[in-house]
Amino acid sequence: MHDYRRHGTGRWFVLALLSFLLLLVLFPFFLALSNSVKSSVDYAMNGPLSLPTALDFSALVKFWNLADFSRKLLNSAIISLAVAVVGVTISLLNAYAIGIGKVRGSRVILVVLLLGIMVPQESIIYPLYYMAKATGLYDTQLAVIIIFAVIQSAFGTYLLSSVLSSFPREIIEAAEMDGANRWQILWQVVVPVLRPSLMVVGTFFFIWTWNEFLIPLVMLVSNNNQTVSVAMGLTRGQNMSDPTLQAAASLLGMAPTLIFFLIFQRTLTRGVVVGAVK
Repeated sequence: MHDYRRHGTGRWFVLALLSFLLLLVLFPFFLALSNSVKSSVDYAMNGPLSLPTALDFSALVKFWNLADFSRKLLNSAIISLAVAVVGVTISLLNAYAIGIGKVRGSRVILVVLLLGIMVPQESIIYPLYYMAKATGLYDTQLAVIIIFAVIQSAFGTYLLSSVLSSFPREIIEAAEMDGANRWQILWQVVVPVLRPSLMVVGTFFFIWTWNEFLIPLVMLVSNNNQTVSVAMGLTRGQNMSDPTLQAAASLLGMAPTLIFFLIFQRTLTRGVVVGAVK
């Protein structure tokens, strides 16, 4: 009886702690939502922590029109989806060569990739800028897609190669005995088994690319090419300060990522067991 009460108390404590942490995570979303539907007068009189006295969507409409937000949504969707597809493809081919092909110096390659992951973007932005200028890709979405696909494929290669290193050799040998070549083994044997892991990696790539700010800010100067994260900077300036407009920008910037996460939350949950190959 004593042990039951002790375990019950421990469970309630864990539940209370998790509930508190959940409130901390949701508080910025609530704050952005609350202030984005306030009028400027309501915000000035009652402050940022109060509930709106009346719903006012003028800040949301103003930011949507100011930023041409529908165009920014389309740009971010195109870039993020392209990076997810291209990045996963590059990661898969690299990991297949390292994990199953057992290329020479695979450990050195993985170490180099890990070092590439840790390099801050600020240290490579100038070389990327000059290379984009030299190749005529500056201020094009293609430049951003290429850069992010290559950068993020370093992480994807490391993750997928660790999965493929434990891939059952019996399956590969059985396919080879049936006359399958390496391409057939990759697309008809490895990819079907690895599909959940590929979905996880692709989802990560999509979300990471959507939230990127520095490289799109430098590479995309035309209004028609800019992304959602860059558009959010329109609410701040030397002679401009509108808290409700900033809240509207934050809400509209966070909403697509939140919706995407809710849709693909089961896929992301599989990332916890991404190393398990059935």
